[in-house]
Amino acid sequence: MNTSTLCIAAIQAALEAGELLRRGFGTDFSIESKPEGRQNLVTEYDKAAEELILKKLKLAAPSSNFLAEESGASPGPKDSVLWIIDPLDGTVNFAHQLPFFSVSIAAVVDGVVVAGVVYQPMLKELFVAEKGKGSTCNGKRLQVTTNTSYDRALFSTGFPYNAEDNPLGCIDALSRALNSGFHIRRVGSAALDLSYVAAGRFDAYWEVSLQPWDMAAGLLIVQEAGGKVTNYFDQSIDVSEKSSLLATNGYFHPKILEIICSK
Repeated sequence: MNTSTLCIAAIQAALEAGELLRRGFGTDFSIESKPEGRQNLVTEYDKAAEELILKKLKLAAPSSNFLAEESGASPGPKDSVLWIIDPLDGTVNFAHQLPFFSVSIAAVVDGVVVAGVVYQPMLKELFVAEKGKGSTCNGKRLQVTTNTSYDRALFSTGFPYNAEDNPLGCIDALSRALNSGFHIRRVGSAALDLSYVAAGRFDAYWEVSLQPWDMAAGLLIVQEAGGKVTNYFDQSIDVSEKSSLLATNGYFHPKILEIICSK
């Protein structure tokens, strides 16, 4: 399958899953806690949305590999496309009736993300990127901000479920960033944070311990909008593994790395 076909399949699956989530938002539904960390929740809508996405993508690309948040890895032929899926990124928000969550789907070929889709169903914002063809939101071309002023900059961050363990010094990094005068928000959906960097709403976003499904689609969306994405060691990210992540408009990258990585 060519990249455009993969992108279309991801869009269709994300839109249908997003509509399912939109209808379920604010209703009564079951909520369970995962064993990994406090407030690591899963709802019946996480599972239903993932089932829908897997079904749609298997029909569109039968010989696929899958890596999804709730069901894990489903191996297919070695050289086939790998779909990385978060059916509901921002489950805690969804469970608490905060309308900030998304569906995230990425297509990976030979270790490279070639298509990424993030859908925010409550605002009906569809972020799409295709390798080498740019990023869009509802068809409008995206470009990271050209801002170079820290006084006007708005940054975003997030925390892992084991934040109390201070992995990679994430709590210390936040303190240093705040003491540097940074204006910081927390959305609660990594896929949206990345999409908002691409859209120029945030100048930068950073977080530790992101899973592949948290970042794969959004990473491409930022890159195709002209942004820079690395791990905390200023290296390229392997989207098949857990990683720290910093996404910026490029200008703020060195300074933020210096602050969040200093000892």
